[in-house]
Amino acid sequence: MRDQHDLIPPHGGYRKLRSFQCAQTVYDATVVFCDRFVEKRSRTRDQMVQAARSGVQNIAEGSMASATSKKTELKLTGVARASLEELMLDFEDFLRQRGLRIWDKNSPEALAVRKLYQSDKSDKSDGSDKSDPYCIATASAETTANTLICLINQASFLLGRQLQKLEEDFLSEGGFTERLYRQRQAARKDRKR
Repeated sequence: MRDQHDLIPPHGGYRKLRSFQCAQTVYDATVVFCDRFVEKRSRTRDQMVQAARSGVQNIAEGSMASATSKKTELKLTGVARASLEELMLDFEDFLRQRGLRIWDKNSPEALAVRKLYQSDKSDKSDGSDKSDPYCIATASAETTANTLICLINQASFLLGRQLQKLEEDFLSEGGFTERLYRQRQAARKDRKR
């Protein structure tokens, strides 16, 4: 009998994905942003929080579904990226509608956020408090929204690379149905011997 791991490969592990960690930071920060700057009864507030949540949840769901459906993993990872794009547009709308500046991606502020993101490995072993490294709870609306746009762009970039890797893996290894077929064929050959 063949090893079951050949049929159902390791899956999950999404918490270790940098894309998941970044999307989770965006979700948590979006909730804080909305609490601070968006009317509590606003439909936009609910949509922003739900788009941020969808980014995180779809990464997790896709990762767990990958055991039996690479197609579902690809689809849900794409949905996560699309949800974050929707959220980014909401932040841009927020800034534009209030006459606030939208940072250029190469502005000193945006570069500083990217540098902080790249240096943050979510390791608190040095004893420092990294619960709000981007100052979401205290920065101005303009700075907070732009910081979140930078983080969303980072998550989207990571998800884009992840999608590319998933596509490559699917093309080279196939999906669950193909693995199942190969194992059934091998089992039939073994029985005939």
